[in-house]
Amino acid sequence: MPDNFFNLNNPDFFGILFRFVINLAFLIILIRVIYFRYTKKEKFLFTFFMLGITVFFISSMLKSVFIEFGMAVGLFAIFTILRFRTRNFSLKDMSYIFTTIGISLINSLKLVGFPMLGVIIFNLVIIVSAVILEEFALRNNTTTYTIILEDLELLKNGKKQKILKEVSDLTGREILKYKIRKIDYKKQVAVLDISYKDRSIQQ
Repeated sequence: MPDNFFNLNNPDFFGILFRFVINLAFLIILIRVIYFRYTKKEKFLFTFFMLGITVFFISSMLKSVFIEFGMAVGLFAIFTILRFRTRNFSLKDMSYIFTTIGISLINSLKLVGFPMLGVIIFNLVIIVSAVILEEFALRNNTTTYTIILEDLELLKNGKKQKILKEVSDLTGREILKYKIRKIDYKKQVAVLDISYKDRSIQQ
């Protein structure tokens, strides 16, 4: 390790601190704003933040201090094991873990001739992509459930919007569509398959 690496007069030292501030800002947006908003999993926030911060500094040291490439490969191989050894993480959680690692790696690299503005743009692309995909998943994330409707008059009148409203009021869910599975005229009931938005499902 070079003796002057932690010297305050070393330009690399302040460069790493500057990139760390940028990295931390985007980690806050990704983890605290986006991830927590869509998953409500507060217990993983500390883990994600510490992972991003640690990866940033380790990667910065790999660039600034001459550590063997084999050690670097072994380091990141550890993160791949997390998927198989940790059952508490869902697929979405793992996606955010690797995104956190990816952002931290991008922000830690000091590429010759590559402007910092380009790094910020890369971060913004990742952040915007995460929001778009979350919104798409939220709008298309539906659950199907079977209920028994006791008011056959609604079906006879064929008032779709009124049926949706009645079923929504009955279930407390935002019903998107329904399908009639069976009508029992003897019991004056109908069996419906309803589809509704489920914001509680984690991918």
